[in-house]
Amino acid sequence: MKKFKFTISGDEYDVHLQDIEENIATIEVNGTKYEVEVKREIKASKTPKLVRKPVVQQPGEGQIKKSQSSGVAIKAPLPGTILKINVAVGDEVKEGQNLLVMEAMKMENQVLAEKAGQVSAIKVKEGDAVLQDDVLIEIS
Repeated sequence: MKKFKFTISGDEYDVHLQDIEENIATIEVNGTKYEVEVKREIKASKTPKLVRKPVVQQPGEGQIKKSQSSGVAIKAPLPGTILKINVAVGDEVKEGQNLLVMEAMKMENQVLAEKAGQVSAIKVKEGDAVLQDDVLIEIS
């Protein structure tokens, strides 16, 4: 905060005023920290002091969880509505095969398989509204 140099009885002192809270000042004198009481009138603050409880994290909170799926998730390229689903669970699909048709931005878009495999789950049904990157179909 502020730095001062004092000479007391011929001895020099480097004083760093770090913080003052109410009538307690935290200072550092020649590298040693002290908390000292300041004799002064404490002004009442009109601004309330924000007091928060410490944040306690639950076990596992804040850790990235990897999905255990070994397959490919086909995601919506744009927000839109599912018009037609061309496959069923258990169907074998080839890379580039048309899986479903969705309407986005007043155009029909073909959603294609990114790799060959078997359809393990269909996460949407005809008429569903989806957002970009929503999982539509899983292929294993």
